[in-house]
Amino acid sequence: MPNFAAGVVKFQRDVYPSKKEFFEKLAEGQSPEALFITCSDSRVETAMLTQTEPGELFICRNAGNIVPPHTNNTGAMTASIEFATAALNVPHIVICGHTECGAMKGAMSSPEGLENLPHIKEWLGFSKAAVDIVKHLGADLTPEEKMSMLLRQNVILQLNHLRTHPTVATRLAIGDLQLHGWVYDIKSGGVLAYDEKTGEFSPVDQHYAAEMAELAAAHACT
Repeated sequence: MPNFAAGVVKFQRDVYPSKKEFFEKLAEGQSPEALFITCSDSRVETAMLTQTEPGELFICRNAGNIVPPHTNNTGAMTASIEFATAALNVPHIVICGHTECGAMKGAMSSPEGLENLPHIKEWLGFSKAAVDIVKHLGADLTPEEKMSMLLRQNVILQLNHLRTHPTVATRLAIGDLQLHGWVYDIKSGGVLAYDEKTGEFSPVDQHYAAEMAELAAAHACT
């Protein structure tokens, strides 16, 4: 904890004063561009990965970047998704998985291995369909290839779960919300993005090439 306390002191002394007006404006309210759903893993640093400032991302984190299908039972993920889509009106939702994910390794292991972790066992049940797909389609793959497939299939599955949430379904029907599926490689820094039309994942610079070109042109004109 001393390290964290020292970090707070450094922020208050060196960072906040130079951005005082920025933080004062943030105190008036938020209008994030995206709901960013990712894993709780300490190695996934959202602001560093996306190069965003405070106020740009509404972040939900949990083991395995999981989105339970909508039910009438209120949970933290359900409430956060509803708030982001119905109150904050975010135009984008990103589900971001990552390599070396302990939750996905647990999901691939035998259920007996989670007997002493009953809540984790139940939570990872929301990834079962992705595990089953890998077992059927990736039977001849190496363990590493199976995990790579699982990371991608889990992102696709959670995107499907996301569509069952009423506020998400409504916004998608209106056409003012876009869903994105990513997989982040901790070791290389690479990020793959899911293309729903092709069913494939490709590097973000390729997937968003047109949008990034438009953004660069807009910045050049200002």
